[in-house]
Amino acid sequence: MKKSELLLKVALRLRSGHSRSLLLPPETGRHFGHPFFRHAILKFMIDTKIAIFRNKQIRKTIHHHEWWFVIVDVVAALTDSVQPEGYIKDMRRRDPEISKGWRQIATPLLIETKGGKQKISCANTEGVFRIIQSIPSPKAEPFKRWLARVGYERIQEIEDPELATKRTRALYKAKGYSDDWIEKRMRGIAIREELTDEWQKRGARIQRDYEILTAEISKAMFGVTPSQYKKLKGLKRQNLRDHMDDFELIFTMLGERATTEIHRNEDSKGMPKLKSDAKAGGDIAGGARRKLEKRLGRSIVSKKNYLPKKQRAKQLS
Repeated sequence: MKKSELLLKVALRLRSGHSRSLLLPPETGRHFGHPFFRHAILKFMIDTKIAIFRNKQIRKTIHHHEWWFVIVDVVAALTDSVQPEGYIKDMRRRDPEISKGWRQIATPLLIETKGGKQKISCANTEGVFRIIQSIPSPKAEPFKRWLARVGYERIQEIEDPELATKRTRALYKAKGYSDDWIEKRMRGIAIREELTDEWQKRGARIQRDYEILTAEISKAMFGVTPSQYKKLKGLKRQNLRDHMDDFELIFTMLGERATTEIHRNEDSKGMPKLKSDAKAGGDIAGGARRKLEKRLGRSIVSKKNYLPKKQRAKQLS
């Protein structure tokens, strides 16, 4: 897949409503910084050069190899002002510091308008962050928190998803996971993303749909739902798959990959059929798991987790 196609795919999925507030599934979203994406604001639509913030369009353009955003669009999106130009004047009057440095923040750039390309004041990410600091609107807070927390890295990851993968690998490495485990985990993420893409195209619409389908696969695969599995491992808010061993990851990949292929092969549509397929895919992995357990003489479903020793001991006490 070409980079531009991948970026557009990410943008369209970001628009749709999952992961958890975006249509990135929990598994995929986590590795585009899921806890960060839960309140994600800028959703890039690459082909139209428009960013979307809570259904408000913000025009953007490339300048000096980075995105610059139309300031009046940012202000209008954050404040719902019908006269964002007037709001900007008032903002500069209220905040002498931003007014003093306005020339460093705002740069006139050529932007496509109904009347053709015109020079309109734009700001880069740093400039936008400075602007929203001067907007005393509750609606601006999610944007502030998001930018403050993830800075430029997450925006770079949207523009270049490979960066997210590299950072995820580095994060797991720093936590002490082995290279072999990390490879399986990353492959599992890709398989999960393929599956949720199919669910989105074939009728899954809300977060609850994804939870139901995931639970169907898990029950058929391991005999427990994800929530039951987390309880078994002594987990609370942690990501279940970050606490799976090699076999657990492998069977999870098998169940989800089988489900994806069943959807495609049978051109499944609608939740009832997706649910039936999910059970079938889980059964395939579940059957393989039971055969291995019989041969090994032990259960693959494990209480083992990767919690720090102190935290593990605390939960067991």
